[in-house]
Amino acid sequence: MTSRSWVQELFASGLYKRNQGKMVRQITAISIFLVAVVSAWRAHALFIAPTVGDGNRVIGYLIALILGGVGCWIGFRLVNWPTFADFLISVEAELNKVSWPTQRELVRASIVVIFTILLLSAILFGYDALWKFLFAMMGIA
Repeated sequence: MTSRSWVQELFASGLYKRNQGKMVRQITAISIFLVAVVSAWRAHALFIAPTVGDGNRVIGYLIALILGGVGCWIGFRLVNWPTFADFLISVEAELNKVSWPTQRELVRASIVVIFTILLLSAILFGYDALWKFLFAMMGIA
């Protein structure tokens, strides 16, 4: 993309392929919005509030609000930027191809994983205890 088309895309308000990839695009946008809002809040607490002082609290809150708004707008435009939106649309298409396990299969698989981890932990504990005993018998540890 050229810089002119990128700037035009940044200030556009339309939605790109509005009916495709809705779920993934909405989740991505909400995540970016949360990052923008929390970043503006922390920037206010760490940098803006100590700089403007107690007398100009309104200005500090206004700056944080503007930063949060700009971050949210960039997030909105990012999920509607054609290249990134096409990527998110294809991500949702791939997620629709996944065969998700049933609850019973998930529980059974989780039990197998937990049992395997416990068994391997016990084996490693046994090896550790054995080596500790052998080194103690040799006077090394």
